[in-house]
Amino acid sequence: MKVPCFSCNTVTDLDVGFDVVNFVCPNCHSLYSSDGDGQLRLKSKFKPEVNDFAFKIGDKGILKGIEYTVIAAIVKKVSQSYNWTEYILESPKGDLVYLSESDGNWIFLTEIEDQFNAKQHPEIVTHNGIVFDIYEYCDVDIENAQGYFDFSLPVYKIHMVEYINPPLMISVEKINGIETAFLGEYISKSEIRKGFPTVNLPYQTGVNITRPYYFDLRNTAIIFCFVALIIVCVNWLIYKDQSEQSVFYKEATFNEFNNKEIFGSSFVLKGGSAPMTIRVSSDVDNSWANVDIALVDENTNEELHANKDVEYYHGYTDGENWTEGDQSVEFNICGVKAGKYHFVITPQKAPEDISNNVIKVNAIWNKPSFYNVWIVIGFMIVVFIVIRYCKINFEKKRWEYSDYSPYQDE
Repeated sequence: MKVPCFSCNTVTDLDVGFDVVNFVCPNCHSLYSSDGDGQLRLKSKFKPEVNDFAFKIGDKGILKGIEYTVIAAIVKKVSQSYNWTEYILESPKGDLVYLSESDGNWIFLTEIEDQFNAKQHPEIVTHNGIVFDIYEYCDVDIENAQGYFDFSLPVYKIHMVEYINPPLMISVEKINGIETAFLGEYISKSEIRKGFPTVNLPYQTGVNITRPYYFDLRNTAIIFCFVALIIVCVNWLIYKDQSEQSVFYKEATFNEFNNKEIFGSSFVLKGGSAPMTIRVSSDVDNSWANVDIALVDENTNEELHANKDVEYYHGYTDGENWTEGDQSVEFNICGVKAGKYHFVITPQKAPEDISNNVIKVNAIWNKPSFYNVWIVIGFMIVVFIVIRYCKINFEKKRWEYSDYSPYQDE
């Protein structure tokens, strides 16, 4: 349909699948109404404070697998500080859908036949078994418009009620005495950009009333519980038959082995990885002893080394007894896996120490620890608490402009 504007001489030409009731010039925003003969007559003109449309009349793109053409746009205004834009799109079959944009957030809407008695403002409504909570009701002005309309743009305010169950919403509008309901669904900016690649979309800010949270709390909790159960069960299956095992014990005399290597007998470890606890003791007295320990994997010839001092000093100074160190030391070699091993130890002591002649080394392959399991489970609990905390803040931002916010008392 070709429409010349008598105010600015702009010609708009676009085929639409309905009888045009109103037309608004995209250039000067003059409003034309159809008379009884179907002719468009100049009626008035919008003088918008906001005149910035992302889509132009005639833009084509694909959404939900269907090609649409942008045929109209309306800027709706609640107060001096809040407005949003709604675009009307037509498919080749003549079906109309709507794109609502606010602060770069988008909602895809289609008309539904349900009646919700918006005048009474019920606090909940149901559609297809889904319960929607009231978000807000208000009277809306039309600030600006452009394009082809199959209805008469209202002179008076539009009464509107919004209900949400993110990512869905129901918007009920009463225009010229007629109530119309729309089912809306959050649509991502990336999906619109993909469908309309040449359109420059506005920057996205804030939390849209239908924008879903990044995580589904219920599903996240189920997944975390399932993962924790798997970890516990797998850990139990691996270690259920594994018990503490003494694998090496040696009392070495410094007279025979001072600064000499001692080779232990081979031993076999079976089961899952577990820490190896090594205890070294010697009767040092105001002196020290040292042992170098190597755990040798006989299958790979890899060696795990540890060097430990046993020191014990004591005395009497300034009227007080004091001690330092101990006659034994204990340490772990973590994560020793199944295999065949032997120890090589090299003991030595202070040259001036003539009273101490023995050093003892005892190695035990411990029962497997559930410490790492509890760390993982604890980490998942912390992550879930953080996700839930962020979810609450996300929802508070969603509801901050609603008089029906469930968080208004917090």
